[in-house]
Amino acid sequence: MNPLLDFSGLPRFDAVQPEHVTPAIRQLLDENRALIERLIAAETAANWDAFVQPMLDAGERLSRAWGIVGHLHSVNDVPPWREAYNAMLPEVSGFYADLGQNLALFAKYKALAAGPEFATLSAPRRRVIENELRDFRLSGAELPEDRKPRFKEIQEELSALGAKFSENVLDATNAHAEWVENEADLAGLPEDAKRAARAAAEKDGRAGWKFTLHAPSYIPVLQFCDNRSLRARMYRAYATRASEFGPAERDNGPLIERLLALRHEEAQMLGYANFAQVSLATKMADSPQQVAAFQRDMAKKARPFAERDVNELREFARQELGMATLESWDLSWAAEKLKQQRYSFSDDEVKQYFPEPKVLAGLFRVIESLFAVKLAPDTAPVWHPSVRFFRIEREGKLIGQFYLDLYARETKRGGAWMDEAITRRRILGGVQTPVAYLNCNFPSPVGDKEATFSHDDVITLFHECGHGLHHLLTQVDELPVSGIHGVEWDAVELPSQFMENFCWEWDVLSGMTGHAETGAPLPRALYEKMIAAKNFQSGLQILRQIEFGLFDLLLHCELVPGAGRSFMDLLAAVRSEVAVLLPPEWNRFPHSFSHIFGGGYAAGYYSYKWAEVLSADAYAAFEEAAKTGGSTLDAATGERFWREILSVGGSRPALESFKAFRGREPQPDALLRHNGMAEHA
Repeated sequence: MNPLLDFSGLPRFDAVQPEHVTPAIRQLLDENRALIERLIAAETAANWDAFVQPMLDAGERLSRAWGIVGHLHSVNDVPPWREAYNAMLPEVSGFYADLGQNLALFAKYKALAAGPEFATLSAPRRRVIENELRDFRLSGAELPEDRKPRFKEIQEELSALGAKFSENVLDATNAHAEWVENEADLAGLPEDAKRAARAAAEKDGRAGWKFTLHAPSYIPVLQFCDNRSLRARMYRAYATRASEFGPAERDNGPLIERLLALRHEEAQMLGYANFAQVSLATKMADSPQQVAAFQRDMAKKARPFAERDVNELREFARQELGMATLESWDLSWAAEKLKQQRYSFSDDEVKQYFPEPKVLAGLFRVIESLFAVKLAPDTAPVWHPSVRFFRIEREGKLIGQFYLDLYARETKRGGAWMDEAITRRRILGGVQTPVAYLNCNFPSPVGDKEATFSHDDVITLFHECGHGLHHLLTQVDELPVSGIHGVEWDAVELPSQFMENFCWEWDVLSGMTGHAETGAPLPRALYEKMIAAKNFQSGLQILRQIEFGLFDLLLHCELVPGAGRSFMDLLAAVRSEVAVLLPPEWNRFPHSFSHIFGGGYAAGYYSYKWAEVLSADAYAAFEEAAKTGGSTLDAATGERFWREILSVGGSRPALESFKAFRGREPQPDALLRHNGMAEHA
């Protein structure tokens, strides 16, 4: 039996091979098409049981199988899997484009919404149908018949371009290496980074040290290495990935222009002025103007702090480091030196207190304390020997499981992300429990040494687990609004950013640290220094995020494709408006901006800051509880957060869920306070 067609349990990663993809996905596409023909027939009643439920059942089988293929394309991007994924991508994209334009299906959903049964349905089921009607309109169902083929072509090409964009970034990242033969050239670099670089060189059968553009190798060089020319070479290679400065076949510039042109054409076909309006149709925000105003207001509040940050850094570099000018490849290094001088600790010193077993135990304790669950190791076939698998139980019953893939690999796309393997829903015989993939790109263990994580890595892990909890702790029985499904995109970061806050609490950190050499817990004095340094250069960091978000938004609402103004021109204009530090003219950041060109964040990158207002305000409820109960790990508040936000998923509007938890509209005060900008609250 084709393992991609086995839906009896967990994905069969021990059995599935690239050659299984085409026959399995084609069979599922054929089954879905045949079912749709039966469902749109006049004799099929427009009700939930006869019409909607069969659609959901067949659709889930296809999405589960294709989800495994897409997951392996992300975490094991070897040529056979890349080819298998890309071979079927046009057919899958075409199927969903056809589905979204099927007027007979649309008519059935409209008949159900207008019929007597609709009022008797549960609130989640009504929301499913309302979302379907909206999505049909956004998929071109109401277009004239002679325009639908073109709309479908656009969807298929957008899918292919997004996949190619991500592949180019990964290939460009893998293509560059810096080789160092003299250890003196690595002064300042932490020992674990050197060990990893030595192991990478040995793997390639060479002496010396090998550095790559993957984050666990690249970031320590830029942050710690005193060798300015090495930093400069690595920065330039990183900042020009997948651009015209490399091989033409990996240049994402033409892909960006094509993506923008197709998105604009899609928006115009749907009757919108620009793609940003299309994107916001499924989000909390009302209009591009509202989003732009939100970001510019945040930039205005952050700018005085960012200017102070830059002036301090330049003065420090001049006085203490003897540097008349600071280049882009000097910034992280100089900032680390300033931070060490001001707060008397380094990120590498902190890192030694976060060995992986302690971090995972601490993370699990937070989750168990807040949400009355138990986490334990479990067994399942995996795609790489380093991947682990866990189960979550509540009141003795299994409620979810998740894979944990922590380490960077050459065949794995960069960044960190959560994805779904199986989504909770009610089926014959009970409830289908959800399963998640949690993926990071941390440094792997070298030799017999356990992996140690920087505090930023720990925050990233908590962030992705927040997404995972949103998916795994849902109590909704209807798949299209279960877990993260149906949650507005600019609210989906609420649980992930919420979880990050616990990484700054003493009663959390003190229980999840143990020095890699001595086993000693994090000293209170070092923790106090970390807290003092928490908002070090936070003004700069906020402006950087706003620069990305505003660029993304204006790219999709103000840049008119073919009108002569390039996306690089627009980026320069955004930087002149909000940035206080300008990178070199040859920096090609957009060419690796996978969030908006290879992921789902087009005209939605602002969501990180938008949701941060929600998450900081939600976390303030735990801070308030701590004033009376002594700890932010307050079980009663955690139970309320689970009940009103995590458990309801997308079954109601995110703003309603937030207000049900907080008892009021969201306020920005907590976010400003958490970022050391309280006087602007």
